[in-house]
Amino acid sequence: MKTLKIADGIHMLTLNVEEILFEGMWELANGVTINSYIVQGDKTAIIDGVIGWDGVPETFYKGLEEIGVDPQKIDYLIVNHMEPDHSGWISNFRKVKDDFTIICTEKAAKMVTSFYNEDKIKIVKEGDTLDLGKGKVLSFHPVPNVHWPDTMYTYERSTKTLFSCDMFGSFGMMGDHCFDDELTPEEVDFFESEGMRYYSNVMITFTPSVKKAIEKAKNLEVNTIAPSHGPVYRKNPQKIIDDYIRFARYAEGTGKNEVTILWGSMYGMTAKAIEHAESILKREGVKYNKLQMPLESESEMVATVFRSAGIIIAAPTYEYKLFPPVAAALNELGRKRITGKVAFRFGSYGWSGGAEKELKEIVERNKMNWDFIESVEFEGAPKEEHLAKVEAGVLELIKRMRDKVVE
Repeated sequence: MKTLKIADGIHMLTLNVEEILFEGMWELANGVTINSYIVQGDKTAIIDGVIGWDGVPETFYKGLEEIGVDPQKIDYLIVNHMEPDHSGWISNFRKVKDDFTIICTEKAAKMVTSFYNEDKIKIVKEGDTLDLGKGKVLSFHPVPNVHWPDTMYTYERSTKTLFSCDMFGSFGMMGDHCFDDELTPEEVDFFESEGMRYYSNVMITFTPSVKKAIEKAKNLEVNTIAPSHGPVYRKNPQKIIDDYIRFARYAEGTGKNEVTILWGSMYGMTAKAIEHAESILKREGVKYNKLQMPLESESEMVATVFRSAGIIIAAPTYEYKLFPPVAAALNELGRKRITGKVAFRFGSYGWSGGAEKELKEIVERNKMNWDFIESVEFEGAPKEEHLAKVEAGVLELIKRMRDKVVE
């Protein structure tokens, strides 16, 4: 765990975590950071205190010692969000010190009680404040359904620091550089990419609520954004706000100027048409990503489709339905509410079709509202006339993508 000073009386404790499934399901190829914040006036508050992912508290207490904070002098635990990666140390801390108060929203309070059997709780609502002394005044601003219903911002008035919890966060572990003004160009690109993965894996289902939270942040005078995952933005907090505005648009159908080929092929018949589609994309100078299901992780699949303006679904009929790994991927995209994408599907069949019917059922059931170009199906291997139709479909996809591109 690393300790860093953000401002006078404000410190960050950050922990890199790798080789986990985030929320028990999302593969993290590049790990994640978990950040806690300490605000000191005459009294001391911890915001989203975290310990090791394995529940071991010693690293956190050692971090407190490094910045001169005696656990016995901690007065408040501020729970911006009740997920255990933010709150899992509460029961252990109660063994160390008994007379502290938990501050959280009303919806979080119910979970604090049910998760940890706590009752020393102060419920706060929009605009409530906590004066810690020495000029440190915290205010509280609920942002429900980002991405749990209990979530809130904590804002420190003197330094204009927004402790944004999961909002404005990112996957990816941090090395020596934890502030935006320290990041190399390569690290900026890395955290933007990991931010897209984080948004698409964790936040995207709640995009309408995220958009409201963006507006709430814009209405506060913010000099520094300090999220619970990823870098702190102290030079240009508008950068991460703008990124999240763009990510919300990706969720609703825009994307980068690239195509994702989401595909599967049992015996290579559909794969022959994929090769032809790739040659068209290369000829037209369009970047593309190729994801073979079920070999690709769900985390990567969701993130890649999310950021792409155009989607090619290349999958055969299997037992009168769509090739199951691709069908499962589309169902997950629908569950995540990735809407409005431009898409084109082709695929082979043997004795009978059926893939197209299930595709339409998935899209309609999940209210995905994707803009589909007419599909191309072929019995067995594609012939020249089928490849010509695939080319026409790819070209139409590229054309319709133009109005969807937001870099």
